[in-house]
Parts: sequence; C-alpha cells; structure tokens
Amino acid sequence: MVDLSVNLSGLRLDNPIIPASGTFGYGAEFAELYNLDLLGSFSFKGTTREPRFGNPTPRIAECDAGMLNAVGLQNPGIDAVIAEELPRIRQYFHKPVIANIGGFSVEEFRDSCAKIDAEEQVGLIEVNISCPNLHAGGLNFSATPEGAAAVTRAVRQVTKKPIYMKLSPNVTDIVAVARACEAEGADGIALINTLVGMRIDIRRRRPALANETGGLSGPAIFPVALRMVWQVSQAVGIPVIGIGGVDSAEKVIEMMLAGASAVEIGAANLVDPYICPKIIEKLPGLLTGLGVERIADLIGAAWKNKS
Repeated sequence: MVDLSVNLSGLRLDNPIIPASGTFGYGAEFAELYNLDLLGSFSFKGTTREPRFGNPTPRIAECDAGMLNAVGLQNPGIDAVIAEELPRIRQYFHKPVIANIGGFSVEEFRDSCAKIDAEEQVGLIEVNISCPNLHAGGLNFSATPEGAAAVTRAVRQVTKKPIYMKLSPNVTDIVAVARACEAEGADGIALINTLVGMRIDIRRRRPALANETGGLSGPAIFPVALRMVWQVSQAVGIPVIGIGGVDSAEKVIEMMLAGASAVEIGAANLVDPYICPKIIEKLPGLLTGLGVERIADLIGAAWKNKS
C-alpha cells in the first residue's frame, strides 16, 4: 500500500493535499459535498485583525487558463473566526486546520497570530505577507527581505505553533525573501501567492475589475510556481508548501519533485469542487505506476538526483 503521509514541522498529514485559502472559505460548503477528513488539512479564509468587507465589485474576472480576483481579504475578523467559525469547523473537520492570517501592519500580524496560536484546533499558521504594508506606501511585506523578516520576527515572538510565511511571486529575488524568513525563525515557506494581472472590458473601455488589477491564479501560473518552489526548496533548510495552478495528481507530483512537502489546491476548487478528493484518489495508482511506495520520498528528488 502506498504511504501518502507527509510531515510539516511536526504536523503529520495523511496526504499532502490542502485546499488553499481564499478558495475554500471555512469548508462548510464543501463539507456538504464530501467528507473533508479525506484531506490532509485545509487553509481557511484569509483572516485579519478587524472585519473587512473587501474591495468593491466587480472583483472577479475570467481569463485564459485562470482567473483574476481582487476580493480584498473579505472576512469577519479574528475574534469572530475564533468564536464562531472554528467551532463550526470542528463539527465537520476532525483534523488540525491551517489558519491563514493577513495584516496591514506588523502589529496586526502579531496580534492576530498571538490569538490564533492559542487555539488547539489550529495545527499550523500560514502568514500571508503578500498583504500591502500601509505604513510603507502600500508595498507588500514580502516585496523585500527586510519587510518579510520584520513580520516573521514579530510573529515568532508570540507563537509556539509552526509558522509558514506565504510569499508573493511579484518580487525580484524570491530566494532572498525566503532566506530572510528562515533567518527570523519561520518553520516553513508557502509559495506562491497570485501574480498581478488585469483585464480590460472593451465595451466599457474600462478595467474589468473595480480595483483595476487583481491576482492571477489557475493553470497559467503553474510553471512560475514550480520554478519558485524549485529555487526556494534548494536554498532553505525548512519545508516548502507548493501553491499555484495545481489541478491534477500529476502536478502534485511535479511540485513535490521540485521540493514541496505538501501542495495546496487553489482556483481548481472553484472549477471542480471535487478536485481534491479526485486527486487524493488518483495518487496511489499513479505512484504505484512510478514505482514509489512513500510519497514523501519524492520531496526534492528532482534536484537531489541532479548529477
């Protein structure tokens, strides 16, 4: 029997498949379709210190091989998530969940991570430093090694749970940013977040999104995500979660060969809500055909085997 289990900084997952934050809500809608305990875990909706309505509409636009979104971290705020959403999650998901935390200042990240760290149900904190730093002209925290280090340092001081820093691909040197996070105590790296893109409505002669630009996700970004996982996993000594354009068991294996210890499925959940259980079901047969008994043996194999 093929062993699909993986380990993320002491958190054992039955398999490496994790629905990504922003595409899975708090899991309730998907729990009506299938048993969520089939998943390795899931990363719930990006949560900030204060409630957020998000950006004005329209904030979703389709494009070839993907989609654009400018939702703007709509969420009820950290206190409501702890008081209301986590108890609901406990009813239909019986494994540790991943908390995705966003913020617009170092203080916000620190405060929210300190609160969520106290929740037994949370197994890992995914810190989304792709958010804009309102005290630095809107530049996102992961745009520079210094910005990424500042958030990592602050969060590490108030947390005991594993912290994985979720990085933006819209940077000059992704490896430098990842190394800065590792140096300040990050337990792992999650990458990538969306690429910046836009569409224009030719009839209205205006941007398709009210926010003008948005985050590109879907199959179009898979080669970029794979390349960054490949680079970062070789440059740091901590686990990497691969995210971006994954919509098949074959791409999961590619991500793991490139160095990912687990893989998040994002936009594909919006195209096929059953995509995660389908991938989990297909993995054993695919691995058997490749002569693999333990999926964890694939982690980084493509660069570990380089001559």
